Amino acid sequence: MTTYGTIPTSSSGGTNLEFLTRARDRIQTGLGTRRPWKEMFNLASINFPQSVSDAFSRIKTNIGYFRMNYAIVVLIILFLSLLWNPTSLIVFTVLMAAWLFLYFLRDEPLTICQSVIDDRVVLGLLSVVTIVLLLLTDATMNILLSILGGLVLVVIHAVLRKTDDLFLDEDGLEAGGYLVASSP
Repeated sequence: MTTYGTIPTSSSGGTNLEFLTRARDRIQTGLGTRRPWKEMFNLASINFPQSVSDAFSRIKTNIGYFRMNYAIVVLIILFLSLLWNPTSLIVFTVLMAAWLFLYFLRDEPLTICQSVIDDRVVLGLLSVVTIVLLLLTDATMNILLSILGGLVLVVIHAVLRKTDDLFLDEDGLEAGGYLVASSP
């Protein structure tokens, strides 16, 4: 008996659909660990630090708090700088897949040989691998300037963004987690 016009409930393509659904959910939850952009660019929280030690304290706190946002900003700047270098752009696209699965979209901590790898180690290793592979594509000056520009933007924001409204998150204390104080 034929069933024209009906939608099968299970097929061999079901695993692909499940994979896409799982990937979409992981993207949504993975990007959920980033801080809201409104919070990052809150103009009421921007001012100059009182001293050099205050500036270093702000950098440390803001990089811990906005780590995911800062990584996204630097990667977007790097992507935009590679639009005129197709080979580098292809390499960057492949590396972005690695970034997505190893850093942005992980549900649980990365474990290798029953050892948990810290997010900062994953971030550092992915950054180094990305830079090295992109430098091998002969877009060295373009890549270095875009990364330098992204890092300068990150440091400027980290210095200027007040941390008075950021408080330690007890659940994420070991990961350097912070909460934002809600203002009335």
